[in-house]
This record gives sequence, C-alpha cells and structure tokens, in this order.
Amino acid sequence: MAKIERESMEYDVVIVGAGPAGLSAAIRLKQLDTDLNVVVLEKGSEVGAHILSGAVLDPCGLDALIPDWKEKGAPLNTAVKSDRFYLLGQAGALRVPNWPMPPLMSNHGMYIVSMGNVCRWMAEQAEEMGVEIFPGMACSELVYGENGEVKGVVAGEFGKEANGTPGPSYEPGMELHGRYVFLSEGVRGSLAKEVIAKYDLSADKEPQKFGLGMKEIWEIDSDKHREGSVTHTMGWPLGRNAGGGSFVYHLENNQVFIGFVVHLNYKNPHLYPYMEFQRFKHHPMVAELLKGGKRIAYGARAISEGGYQSMPKMVAPGVALLGCSVGMVNVPRVKGNHNAMLSGKIAAEVAHAAIGEGRGGDELTAYEDEVRGGAIGKDLKKVRNIKPMWSKWGMLTNLVLGGFDMWTNTVGFTLFGTLKHGKTDAASTGEARRYKTIDYPKPDGRLSFDRLTNVSFSFTNHEESQPAHLRLTDESLPMSVNMPKFAEPAQRYCPAGVYEVVEGSFVVNFQNCVHCKTCDIKDPSQNITWTVPQGGDGPNYPNM
Repeated sequence: MAKIERESMEYDVVIVGAGPAGLSAAIRLKQLDTDLNVVVLEKGSEVGAHILSGAVLDPCGLDALIPDWKEKGAPLNTAVKSDRFYLLGQAGALRVPNWPMPPLMSNHGMYIVSMGNVCRWMAEQAEEMGVEIFPGMACSELVYGENGEVKGVVAGEFGKEANGTPGPSYEPGMELHGRYVFLSEGVRGSLAKEVIAKYDLSADKEPQKFGLGMKEIWEIDSDKHREGSVTHTMGWPLGRNAGGGSFVYHLENNQVFIGFVVHLNYKNPHLYPYMEFQRFKHHPMVAELLKGGKRIAYGARAISEGGYQSMPKMVAPGVALLGCSVGMVNVPRVKGNHNAMLSGKIAAEVAHAAIGEGRGGDELTAYEDEVRGGAIGKDLKKVRNIKPMWSKWGMLTNLVLGGFDMWTNTVGFTLFGTLKHGKTDAASTGEARRYKTIDYPKPDGRLSFDRLTNVSFSFTNHEESQPAHLRLTDESLPMSVNMPKFAEPAQRYCPAGVYEVVEGSFVVNFQNCVHCKTCDIKDPSQNITWTVPQGGDGPNYPNM
C-alpha cells in the first residue's frame, strides 16, 4: 500500500488524553506562558465520555493547580460526612473501627465526585486560557523523529474498511508535532504501552499490577439516601478466590455510586468478575439500600495497582508519561486522581523550563525526579507493600500487617523493605483443571443484570464497518490453547461480553467494548492487544 500522505501541525506541547493528568498539564502550561501552543487530543466523543472513576477526590491536586476552584464553580459538591469500612460475610457485616487506621486512610476533607464532570469543568478552564481541545480525535500512531525521539502523533484517522484498507470516505488524519508529547491516556494506553516497550522503560521495575473496576450509578429512595456517606467493603463474595472489594458513595440528588473491584492476579480462570459484582448487590446490606431504586448507568475500567515499585521510567526522548500511564494509584486509599493532577502540573513546569531554554525532543528527566522525590512518590512509597502483602498472604493478614506497615511508614520506617509483586496478572492465571468451576446465580433483573443489558447503560457505540480495535496476534490460539488449558477465560473476565465461544469458534464482538483493557492485561497467552478505534467511538458515560 502506498505511503499515506498527511498534513502536519506544529505545537509546543501535544497532550494525548483529556483526563485529570492531561488537562492539568494543559492548564499549567498556559498559566506559565499564555503564548505556548498547547493541544489536547481526546478519543472520546466529548471530554468526560471515557472517564470512569470511583471517586472520592483528594482536592490537593486541584488546590495546587487552581487554588480558587470553589469560586470558579468546580463540581466538588458533596463533602464526605461519614466514612465506614466493613468485612462482609454472606449474610452479615462486621464494621472495622476507624481509630486503628493510619491517618492517610481518612476521607475527612475529601469530596465524592463524578470525575467525568470534573474533567468537563477542567476542560472549560483550559479552553478559556487558549488551550485547543479536540474530542473525537483518537491518536492511532506515534510519529518518530530522525534521532528516534517521539516527535508527535497521528490523530483523526477515519473511514478504514474492516480489513484495514482505506474506504470510500477515508480521512488520513493529521500529524500533530510537538517539542514534547505528553501521554495521559489512562491505564494501559496503547501509545504508552508502545513507548514503554520501545525504550525499555520497565527495565529493573516490578511488573505493573491491575484491578478491574466496575461501577453502576443508582437513584435510590430519598429516605435511604445519606449524602456524603462513604462505605468500603472487603470479603464476600470474593472470599479466597480473588482480592478486591467494593465502594458505596452517596452523592447529591439521591444518587449512589456502587462499585466493585477485582484484582486481576486471581488464579482460578473460572472466576467471573462481572458476576461477582452482581452477586455483591444481593448482600443484605446492599440489597436493602438499592431496593426500590433504579440503575441509570454502568461502566468498567482497569485500575493500576502496582504502585511505587511498578512505576516505569516516565520519560524517553520527546515524551513523558503522566498519571495512570505510569500508575499512580494509592491502593489502600482507593485514590489516584490527585496524583494524576500533580503529575500533569509537574510535567508542565518542567517542559515550560525546557522550552524556555530552547530545548525539545530530549528527556525531561527533572519531571521524573520530582515525581519520585516529591509529593507523589511520598504518597505511594508509604503504601508500597499493601498490594504485594495482599497477593502473598491474603486479605486478613494484610489488614494487620499492612496497617502496621502503613503506620510505621508514616515515620519513614518499615520492617518489610520493598516487597516484590512477582508475576504479571496474565501469568498468575492457573490451568482450569486445577480449579473448581463457580456457580453464579442468574441475574434477577432488579438488583442484578446480565452483561449485555448493563452495557446498554454505558451508551457504547462503535462503527461496525471499521477494523476491530481488539487485535489477536494468533487467531487460532483462543481455541487451540486458551480453551483446553484455561477454559478460555476471556468469556468471563471481560465485563462487557466482548468475547464469546460459539459453536467451537472464538467470537470478538468489539462493538460492546467499554475500553476497560482487561483483555490486554489478563489474557493468559497475551494474545490480545487493545488499540484505539476511530475517534468518538466507545462508551459515552454521562457522569461517571
């Protein structure tokens, strides 16, 4: 095929992804110099369309970036008023008191928010400052310079046929070049994955670990609603099958965020994370809350859980990784948005200084130094052993030893050093013959729902004539290896019903994909690669 000719545009900084990290970087760049040319490219149909987070937000990131955010109308409307933690059994719950928990676990001063709405507000602030933001512009390729540096991205390619060739309405997209490129794609972004591999940025680091987070928004009876209430649980229904837990957040307008996280290092390939979530809602404590209410939205996304020891090198020539592209989630706090914002602010300040010195296309080493040595690194270093403790020794042991380790880390001391994660989540998957199948109750249509019904509440849409953005390296492998060895777990780990085995064939329904990227992470043969579809396609989350 002939080489595609594309027009190009030049910017000082090109930012991929209009999440909290990317928008923070854009805002800070313009705060520092209104004459800088800054562009933000977002694959969702609008800013916020692909944003899904719990979320209880630590406002320290906003405080540092926009100190007068309250006066400017930031949608942080629900302050946390109560904070509870429970261990669940099948029929009951044991409350864990707050007093033994390290201070870092407190949600006092935090806000229950829709991060999609926070990002929409941040985009308004950025545009008022002169940042160019282009939603519906998926970045499908990196552009490299003559010396191997990242020079820019290809964005806005539309109209390919299913076989990958240009169709009659093909648009080649544009090359957007920058003196620096910031990748803030969120967890397991396709361009960040390429950069990490090309420049070997994970050398000498622990493998990144992940969880699968699933979330529903419910409207509940007003007499059950407790605005500002925050609840986290561990235990049932996962038991010993997997690590994970839930969150129940009461925001305004009689709405509740119900979320469930399953750590993706589980061994039993028969585990069905989505059905664990649905079963959770039948716990008496949760069922009573939701009774008489209605679910109004659903979505899912992967969560980076490796923490401090899994963060790859964050810079390569011409490019910096921000936020969840690095993995900055504080796992026990269930928070990462504040660190994403801080990372964007730091990257902007370092890039601004470099541009002022006439530089471009080099490594922004000062960004990495500040992330690891500053507030972000300190936040993550204190909790670095929680995830590996949980993986190695289980939930209850982790509660005791992890709590002790967090307490001692507050004064810079630990008995455990820095624990290792070991295997990737894909390599953690065990052979099906070694594990029992799990019998899941059928969804009742009131509290629990089948996957395809719930996916309709993510408002997902993909143009069906385009090439599948979920690519199999070997199309025969799902049935020749994964089926006999692992009972083809893609049928179960995908929270959107993308993968099916039908009459002995492996079927990929990419139209259902909510862009959680679990398949790219958990497939035991690492045969599935998630890439971007054409711009604007995917979920359209209203206020996740």
